[in-house]
Amino acid sequence: MTTDAVEPAAVDWTSQRHWEDIAEGDELAPVIFPLTVYRLVVAAGATRDFNAIHHNSEFAKASGAPEMYANTTFLLGMWERAIREFIGLRGRIRAIRGFRMTSFNVAGSTVTVRGRVARTWIDGDAGLAELDLWSENDGVSVGPGTVTVSLPRRG
Repeated sequence: MTTDAVEPAAVDWTSQRHWEDIAEGDELAPVIFPLTVYRLVVAAGATRDFNAIHHNSEFAKASGAPEMYANTTFLLGMWERAIREFIGLRGRIRAIRGFRMTSFNVAGSTVTVRGRVARTWIDGDAGLAELDLWSENDGVSVGPGTVTVSLPRRG
């Protein structure tokens, strides 16, 4: 298990990205989540998912997992954090599709959420975008999926 801390990048929440600022192919800044035992225990408590596979190594290993691992709500929260950093506080998440775990995200590992703009379009007054999103942890561990978002427009 690695214990090296990863310092998260500072986010300027006063800045707002607009629909006109994005283009197909733009990449979302990667968001890195070190999965420490502490973080998994706190996440299990915060989401009230007290299944021992998410906070007890021996129990998780007895169930066939390599180690205690992140729960679905926590992993989805990672995606939402990456999306929110991209669309800003005035952007809206309209739909998340294709969110599925393909491997364990275990204590001691690091998950990186990545994404890119797949397409953009206008629907009435709304500036919409479809984002391709996935999580990596020794390969793709969640997704790939698509997220539909709306961003404020200028003017």
